[in-house]
Amino acid sequence: MTTARIIEDDRKTTQSGKAKAGRWLLEFEREQAMRPDPLTGWSGSGDTPTQVRLMFDSKDEAIAYATRKGFDYHLVPAAPATLKLQAYSDNFR
Repeated sequence: MTTARIIEDDRKTTQSGKAKAGRWLLEFEREQAMRPDPLTGWSGSGDTPTQVRLMFDSKDEAIAYATRKGFDYHLVPAAPATLKLQAYSDNFR
């Protein structure tokens, strides 16, 4: 059975806005081990579902999709964002 990973898409460090925050990503876990290609040396496998990435606006939509398609899934919430508030003058203390 295919296992899906539902990940909360967190804000990138280079983003200042919150436009795409709170979106959820569904991707499939690898079922075959990676192996080096004898000719090129690149790592790869015949596991093509790992190339599929689906974006959802809410966690419930992602869970409903996985349930409707019959996938096992597990949730990976984003780490809580911590802000370090300091004044510019604190750099000179």
